[in-house]
Amino acid sequence: MNQKAGLGISLFLPDGVTPNAFAVLASRSLRAFADGYIAVLLPVYLLSIGLNTLQVGITATATMLGSALATVAVGAWGHRFASRRLLQAAALLMVVTGAGFAVLSSFGALLVVAFVGTLNPSSGDVSVFLPLEHTRLAASASGHARTSLFARYSVLGTSFAAIGALAAALPQWLTAHLQMPPQPALRSMFALYGALGLLVWWLYRRPGAETASTESDRAAPLGPSRSVVVRLAALFSVDAFAGGLIVNALLALWLLQRLGLTPAQAGVFFFWSGLLSAASQLAAPLVARRFGLLNTMVFTHIPSNVCLVLAALAPGAPLAIGFLLVRSALSQMDVPTRTAYVMAVVTPAERSAAASFTAVPRSLAAAVSPTLSGALFALGWASLPLIACGVLKTAYDLVLWKACRRDVLRDR
Repeated sequence: MNQKAGLGISLFLPDGVTPNAFAVLASRSLRAFADGYIAVLLPVYLLSIGLNTLQVGITATATMLGSALATVAVGAWGHRFASRRLLQAAALLMVVTGAGFAVLSSFGALLVVAFVGTLNPSSGDVSVFLPLEHTRLAASASGHARTSLFARYSVLGTSFAAIGALAAALPQWLTAHLQMPPQPALRSMFALYGALGLLVWWLYRRPGAETASTESDRAAPLGPSRSVVVRLAALFSVDAFAGGLIVNALLALWLLQRLGLTPAQAGVFFFWSGLLSAASQLAAPLVARRFGLLNTMVFTHIPSNVCLVLAALAPGAPLAIGFLLVRSALSQMDVPTRTAYVMAVVTPAERSAAASFTAVPRSLAAAVSPTLSGALFALGWASLPLIACGVLKTAYDLVLWKACRRDVLRDR
């Protein structure tokens, strides 16, 4: 690493963090950029090839269910392999996923690729990358520096997803200025997704991508922390099921059909929504230091849920979008704090398994709900998923606070 690059990394990373975390942060940025435009364009592309809204929901379910099962495998057997090798394999799977969606058209074939691949139709990261990268980040810092590092991981993901959402207008530009037919223009974005997967593979191929710590080599299955991880996983699954009702791909569909936005306009909405979420995630460590991780998770989430319900009930597009933007400024503050919370309440050797087994129920629960939302869209009840999401998430927040408020966090 040259001196200028090292200086840039040291300025970005919080104190007490090794620069080796940079590979993880760069990977998250690239993948988030791809996820940002894929979430907007996936329903557009699927509808353009003749699929209906229910099949769009089923496809979203397949992507999340496949990611959940892959995460189960990482949690159960991932400790036997070097994390860098697993991350390289996941990056190659990203390449295959992009290529598959770029060349295939039948619903059955796309469903298979969606299930085994790495597409992410949601606002967060639900891929197999998540537990592997969380473990590497946790080994790179401790205490408040770890929370700050996870906040940067989340902020980069949200920010680049916002920029990616703007790229959702690119197919329309290709059609208008280069006379490229709409479907090839859409397919080119999936080809770009595969190309970004190659860059991620290169990042983890570099020797510098190895963590300075050998902690990943000492990773073990869940042991002393099993009970707390099971409790958290059960609670997180409720939140994930609710969030799955309005994954970004389905929220984009709601914006297109309910509010009448174009794909480019939806991309602009997700851009500003993402910037607000990124700002809130950057502020999350400061709020958590003052009020605690649990309070930050719960009491920023509840107002955002109220805004989601109000958006669903709003009489017009400007008011609905306004409520959704306010929601975006609050709804993601729990992301870095939740991750730091999990990493703090388990032993270092259990972190990989804990990251996987708290992510797995979330992914499984979130995988069920997009199909339900797709069915509600098909029945003409497009706003009901938003209302149900807000109500369920509020119930989750209250139960989480009651169940965990007496926990004493220990920085390990």
